[in-house]
Amino acid sequence: MRRCRVMGGAATSASPSVGSDFGSNMLWFYTDDAPGLKISPTIVLVITLCFIAFVAALHVFGKIYRAKAGAGL
Repeated sequence: MRRCRVMGGAATSASPSVGSDFGSNMLWFYTDDAPGLKISPTIVLVITLCFIAFVAALHVFGKIYRAKAGAGL
């Protein structure tokens, strides 16, 4: 990746390294030509929140089950 350096008030770019096309390869994953699922960030957020709620519910049900099982002994 290129970095801008400020020297004496003028912006210059650093010399490109051997892997300078790495950025273009990474951007390829985010284009319409990339293989795989095409889902929006909103869908990813909803799925993530559902997963977090599911894990929290499992914790609550586990606590309830353990409390009821311990009371019967």
